[in-house]
Amino acid sequence: MQEPRRARLIDVARRAGVGKTTASDALSGGGRVSQATREAVLEAAADLGYSVNTAARHLRGGAIGTIGIVLPELVSRSSYYMAFTFGIVTSAAAHDIDVTIVSPSVSSGRSRPIRADGLIIGDPLSGDAALPALMSSGIPIVTQEHLPDDIAGTPDGVIWSSHEAAMLRLFDEIDVTRARHPALLVAPDATDWSRQLVSGYRQGCAARDLEPVIAPISFEAPWHAVREATEKLLQTHPDTDVIICGPDSSAIEVVAVLGRLGRTIGEDITVVSCVDHPSLPFLTPSITSIDLRPRDSGVACAELLIDLLDGRVASGTDVEFPVDVVARDSTARPLRVRS
Repeated sequence: MQEPRRARLIDVARRAGVGKTTASDALSGGGRVSQATREAVLEAAADLGYSVNTAARHLRGGAIGTIGIVLPELVSRSSYYMAFTFGIVTSAAAHDIDVTIVSPSVSSGRSRPIRADGLIIGDPLSGDAALPALMSSGIPIVTQEHLPDDIAGTPDGVIWSSHEAAMLRLFDEIDVTRARHPALLVAPDATDWSRQLVSGYRQGCAARDLEPVIAPISFEAPWHAVREATEKLLQTHPDTDVIICGPDSSAIEVVAVLGRLGRTIGEDITVVSCVDHPSLPFLTPSITSIDLRPRDSGVACAELLIDLLDGRVASGTDVEFPVDVVARDSTARPLRVRS
């Protein structure tokens, strides 16, 4: 049996025969609302079992008209986070709301409160010193992906994707190449995203009786670190015939390293990516990737936060955001066996 739908502010307004803004003012004690109207709204709320959303109360009390974004430090060199941010800004602008970016390094030691009605935290990082303070700030928060296990607290909303399932779908494309030695380049325990990738990778290897090889790399690794990690991987595991690239843009660096070493993608080795990038369809061969739809993900995060602030959804809302695999030439045919 389905649980009965929780009463919303609009339901209270309709029951009382008033507008949504009037109902909100009556419940919060603000605005120019007559005593008779206030009593009618309170009676309607009691009849429907409506409770005032704490996030909505925060917005009405602060009335700043701004939401904040907390992003990893690599945002300036990440096409993914640039598109994600653009999605948030686009959605907020449609609601006449401003957006501010909050630096994690600043938010952990700041002496004044963050001036935002709510926050969106992209890919919360394990061990991030800023997160505990943010989670206990009382500011309504939506996270993109779930919090790491070492961070206490519960977000008001979560937009998450099944990256584990996406990795298994990626293995279906790798199967076309008949590769038997896949290696995963990833930060194993940095985020919910990376933990899911590792879980899916291990499942994919186990189902095919393959030996898993994980090449650890920082979540925020610069390009030269990706090149060094790739070279080290190929030195220690020279039989590697598929490199599964975790970090955003890392596939570009991996392709460059392979070319320098005389390896031919699609012939004796191949590359796939866990994050699509605008350049990957134009490489030779084009690179099979997981399309995380970052701009749409940003829109989804912003819409959920705004709905929370306006009382349209309940705190604790958890929404799955769909992602998919884009099959391209790097997994289009079997590899030849290296002599």
